Amino acid sequence: MTETTPGWLTSDELDQARARMPILYVEAVPVRVDDNGEVTLIGLLLRIGPDGTVSRALVSGRVLHHERVRDALLRHLEKDLGPVALPRIPASLQPFTVAEYFPTHGVTAFHDPRQHAVSLAYIVPVTGDCRPRQDALDLVWFSPEEASSDVVLGEMAGGHGALLKQALAHVGRLS
Repeated sequence: MTETTPGWLTSDELDQARARMPILYVEAVPVRVDDNGEVTLIGLLLRIGPDGTVSRALVSGRVLHHERVRDALLRHLEKDLGPVALPRIPASLQPFTVAEYFPTHGVTAFHDPRQHAVSLAYIVPVTGDCRPRQDALDLVWFSPEEASSDVVLGEMAGGHGALLKQALAHVGRLS
């Protein structure tokens, strides 16, 4: 019988899987839009990494076994932004880009020392009250101009700055 209940792998199982195959992730760039659908603000999380460094990050997380991409995206948005963020998941689940993370620096702009991962990246408007949860310290809203500044992009680790620039270019807001 096939196990169809979604669930987390144990730490050992996850380490073994990461060593053998790419892991599927979803990433979301939370945005506020005006009445015309124009992106006015970009939300970036403030996190503390396992090594104690503080950096800005996008909403990100694994897709579980037997979980739809749409459900994973909603779960991670709620986990990071709170239950009343009211994200508007796009009708089409075509990502604006696919990011390939490698444990080796320099293969792509994206790096994750733990694993080879493939991430489907989405721009998701949110309309509700966002209150970071889990391991996020804060959520800060930036104008597109502020978000694309060298200072903010430099505060993003693992290639999230490159992904943010791609998102801004995708919505026509890269300055």
